[in-house]
Amino acid sequence: MASEKDLAPLHSTRSTPVVFGAGAAVGVLGGMIGLDSAEFRLPLLIGLFGFAALSAVILNKTMSLVVVLVALPARMATVPASEVAAHWPVAVNLPAGSLLGAWARASWAVRMRSSTLYKVLAALMVVMAAALVVTHSTTLGTLSLPLWAQVPCGVVAGFGIGVVAAIMGAQPEANC
Repeated sequence: MASEKDLAPLHSTRSTPVVFGAGAAVGVLGGMIGLDSAEFRLPLLIGLFGFAALSAVILNKTMSLVVVLVALPARMATVPASEVAAHWPVAVNLPAGSLLGAWARASWAVRMRSSTLYKVLAALMVVMAAALVVTHSTTLGTLSLPLWAQVPCGVVAGFGIGVVAAIMGAQPEANC
């Protein structure tokens, strides 16, 4: 279980302009690739601002919720409803699986030893960085699955996303 020591920043926080600048850079970067920025914010919370891993995850989750709520109107205005409706199996099942995964694993981060949580977060960051490099530097084909296969595949993929998002403090439905 988390102790007060695990939830307190490891060193003093930075000045307001540094914090604002880091937040702005993270927001622009996350917005460019369609994320809620949690993946970019977490290393800053731990490394630059000195939060303990669990405290950073909890704060990251809160900030992710605020970012998603603020960005939702702009995202809805950008993507036509007809485009979302055309991909309804993904739009429904991936978030459904994500929410199940997040719910099932939400307590993992709280119950992990601090040293284990740091290692898990580092491994997840490396895997996500590699995935971003691969998907942005190569052309990957798309899966053409029949509808009966899209539903379970979407739920399973979403479950994995939800597990990772719960551990990192991200909003799973924002990362689908």
